[in-house]
Amino acid sequence: MAVEHASERLVELLTRDDAVQDQWVAAVAASLGGRISRAELERELTDLYQALLQALGKGGLDWQDESYSEVRALLVELSRSRARYGFTPSETAVSVFACKDVLEPTTTSTAEDITAYLQLTRLLDALGLFTIEAYARTREEIISAQAEQLLELSTPVVKLWENVVAVPLVGTLDSARTQVVMEKLLQSLVDSGSEHAIIDITGVPAVDTEVAQHLLKTVVAARLMGAECTISGIRPQIAQTLVALGVQFGDIVTKATLADALRHVLQRSGASVQAGGDR
Repeated sequence: MAVEHASERLVELLTRDDAVQDQWVAAVAASLGGRISRAELERELTDLYQALLQALGKGGLDWQDESYSEVRALLVELSRSRARYGFTPSETAVSVFACKDVLEPTTTSTAEDITAYLQLTRLLDALGLFTIEAYARTREEIISAQAEQLLELSTPVVKLWENVVAVPLVGTLDSARTQVVMEKLLQSLVDSGSEHAIIDITGVPAVDTEVAQHLLKTVVAARLMGAECTISGIRPQIAQTLVALGVQFGDIVTKATLADALRHVLQRSGASVQAGGDR
């Protein structure tokens, strides 16, 4: 069957029964269990149905052709919507694949209809895979955005004293997180006008050469902003590890606890520190 004739036959299959579109919507609605309103489904699939008819009417079966640009755009929009609402890839792709069930040949179907149906299934399979790929890209974007939000939430900068801010770190410190720490610390120094910063690593489970280098970069960046940094939370195990690795912090002050670091900073700033930490 010639491509042009095949696409014309597919248009006939899709339009010969007024119930085709309604059956398509009903099939998708049943698979989604009412998690999307019938009105929204009808809007999505009506737009997709009309766009598909127009693309087929132009005589093409190549879903990558320019004639299918609107179809692809609608599928991307549908995929992004499903991904944001937490639907699975299968639940997303069923919006395309359900059309095959609606038009499935019967024992009375002609050979021409069956041939046209096979053409349609190949087209819908390609569009279904395109839908899943668009869904996957959206999920990756969502996960990446959530990871950035978690980094922001897990890296607070708090004001401990006048002109003193602290960054209490908890968990693994890698390159991505170090960048967040550096940006937030520098911005906090600008906003508060603080001259002293304490980076507390009490909650960091292990410090190796890479982590130490990340800390040094953060301290150097803060110094360029005119602030002095003190690193606290150097436990005995971490101290032994750093010595074994040959890591040196140079003239950077390190303290065992956050309290020790705060006392040191206050003394350097000229504040009188009494027992118990009172000013």
